[in-house]
Amino acid sequence: MTSPLRAIAAAAALALAAALPAAAKYPDKPVTVIVPFVPGGSSDITARAVLPGMNKLLGQTFLVENKPGANGSIGAQALARATPDGYTMMVGSIGTFAINQALYKDLSYNPSKDFKFLTMAVRNPNVLVASPNFPAASVAELIAYARKNPGAVSYASSGTGSSDHLSAVLFRQKTDTSGVDVPYRGGGAAISDLMGNQVNVSFQNLGAVLNHIKAGKLKALATTGDQRIPDLPDVPTMAQAGVKDMIVYSWQGFAVPAATPADIVSQLSDSLRKTLRDPGVEKTLHGLGFEVVADSPEAFTKFQQAEVKRWQDVIAKSNIKLE
Repeated sequence: MTSPLRAIAAAAALALAAALPAAAKYPDKPVTVIVPFVPGGSSDITARAVLPGMNKLLGQTFLVENKPGANGSIGAQALARATPDGYTMMVGSIGTFAINQALYKDLSYNPSKDFKFLTMAVRNPNVLVASPNFPAASVAELIAYARKNPGAVSYASSGTGSSDHLSAVLFRQKTDTSGVDVPYRGGGAAISDLMGNQVNVSFQNLGAVLNHIKAGKLKALATTGDQRIPDLPDVPTMAQAGVKDMIVYSWQGFAVPAATPADIVSQLSDSLRKTLRDPGVEKTLHGLGFEVVADSPEAFTKFQQAEVKRWQDVIAKSNIKLE
């Protein structure tokens, strides 16, 4: 090509580039963050603690939209069907992202296929607590009592298929004991009846029962974490109490629709993890009973897959079914 032709071609290319609109920088409008539960729960608390930092880092507003119902399925379905452009994300729980897939026969979404995972934000262990008048004051005493009185121990939970219900199921499988599940519509009612000696024991989220334990209204027998809890230094883990392979955490994480572009996934994940590790945010979350995780998309995805398999096995072994 001669020099005049090159000049003409270059000029034409510049003119074309000037005519094309500049690519929009993400994000250039508000981002909707679905919380698939009512306000005030762990997913909602996590979202509202983290999102102000996202607003600051990315220069856009991140708006919480509560879409409760069907154990988180309504909000999760909305995320699965959302446009995969980074402007809709969700904060979900162990139930939304793992247990539901194992629990429901006809689930309206598939967490293992419909989402890209950004980061597990926080986690906290369950605590095995007993009512004040229940005779067992340790895990060993509970197991002995349950074996001496088959089917007599009542296990309160926040509902069938919840992490506290399935923790109880797993405990009975690991200890070869039996009991009666008493599901409630939420953890508050279960805890109230537990303190009132209407039911015997329960695996409750740490944040929900810590003050009641410290006040002597509930007896803490063991925790389900991999190490003792600083706030309850005298309470053993399940492993220390003699029940092996029973590490259970309730957790909250962020996800976007599966087809969201990789660069947006990376940007959101990096920003979330940076926000979660901010000293002020971490202090706030710890004060609410959470341990910050802030792992990578790859690590969270691997963990989610392991959790689905784990709870599928537990649910199948006990033949638990929900339509």
